[in-house]
Amino acid sequence: MTIKFGTDGWRAVIAETFTFQNLRLVSQALADYLLEVNGAENPEIVIGFDTRFLSDRFAAETARVMAANGITAHLARADAPTPAISYNIVHKQAVGGVMITASHNPPRYNGFKVKAAYGGAASKQQIDAIERKLFAVHERIGPNLMDYQKAMDKGLIRRFDPAWPYYEHLTTNLVNMDVISNGELRVVADSMFGSGRGVFREVISRTRTRIHELHHDLHPGFGGIHPEPVEKNLKELIATVQNENAHFGLATDGDADRIGAVDDCGNFVNPHTIMALVVRYLVERRGMTGAIAKTISSTLMLNRLAKKFGLEVHETPVGFDVIAQLMMNNDVLLGGEESGSISIKGHIPEGDGILMGLLLMEIVADAGVPLSELIADLQRVAGPTAYRRDDLRLKKLISKKEMVTRLAESAPAQIAGESVVKVDSYDGVKYHLADDSWLLIRPSGTEPVLRLYAEAGTDAAVCAMLEQARELAGVN
Repeated sequence: MTIKFGTDGWRAVIAETFTFQNLRLVSQALADYLLEVNGAENPEIVIGFDTRFLSDRFAAETARVMAANGITAHLARADAPTPAISYNIVHKQAVGGVMITASHNPPRYNGFKVKAAYGGAASKQQIDAIERKLFAVHERIGPNLMDYQKAMDKGLIRRFDPAWPYYEHLTTNLVNMDVISNGELRVVADSMFGSGRGVFREVISRTRTRIHELHHDLHPGFGGIHPEPVEKNLKELIATVQNENAHFGLATDGDADRIGAVDDCGNFVNPHTIMALVVRYLVERRGMTGAIAKTISSTLMLNRLAKKFGLEVHETPVGFDVIAQLMMNNDVLLGGEESGSISIKGHIPEGDGILMGLLLMEIVADAGVPLSELIADLQRVAGPTAYRRDDLRLKKLISKKEMVTRLAESAPAQIAGESVVKVDSYDGVKYHLADDSWLLIRPSGTEPVLRLYAEAGTDAAVCAMLEQARELAGVN
């Protein structure tokens, strides 16, 4: 079969592998799994979609399959952020959910994100079980399918607005709206034509903070931009923050589960810095406690803050599904990864770009100083640190296992002039250096891509480490 599942569901190119026929097969596999696990208890599921081409129709088709299997489908009326859909799974006490999105991938892709009853990404065990069901569906006649209007008439498809329960949760339990209002901020919000469009404006409409929106129209092709909130894709946001003399800018990806930012000087603020700012604020200003759950590619600023505040640190392989499990089973203050998927205690175990944007507003408003000053002070407390990630496209798919074994067994004594003091190989190969810097080499197991990550005290050191990484990997 050409359908391949990842850690968060299935993604593929529209009209090549991501077709209505294949979508029905995947939906039936999920329905079979939900019925097996939940029995004949009239299960309910929440279905949402982003702004991509045909996402609304793919979502409706998913709902038709669910209805045909006796599963009530709560189908969003309009595009919505992934965290809003995920929160409504918990709010409605549903057995799971589906978000039709390819997140930060280019517009030619779409995806089928599977969410568990706890509102986060389905576990690897759940995804594996659904994938086994998929092969069974493929061998039989095919998926069950009910006429859309008939399903509506029977109450098996119910349209709903996911916004307000989600907004109420954010503004009541997680964010101090009075602080944001008193800050009277000017914020530029770039939704990158994704399903986070208009959300910041709606949430803070009754405060004295003002939002200038970019790329908030419905545009299934994302206006030709790549909807990932990284520096190279945010030139217009950077220019607008400077031209408007704004306090800072925010950017969310295609389904608003990731965050990026721009400070008052027009400098890109990466998720590493956002996570560190949030941890410091939650501990120092709110008096909160708990562990930090971070992926192997995330900043050591979090480790330094954890040491300062007496917090435990859990380091995991890349992927928010592992973070989610930690958040559910432990007292975790913040869980996040370098891609910008971040959540905090009291929220669902799901990356949430909207929540992080609101928290940044609160942090800046509470401090009463520019974001650039807060970051400079953070660097004094938990830095200095510089970071870069390079994604190298290879000519052919390589064996991840073989490369990791080779790199771990032939670890160099030094990298960029610093001694290697420790080597981890549970997700790629990570070299820890004597000066507290690190280098990570992660080959993809599914595509011909090699990802190189480095963090050190200076940009020059980061560049030297990445150059040596290419030599070690044999891709120079």
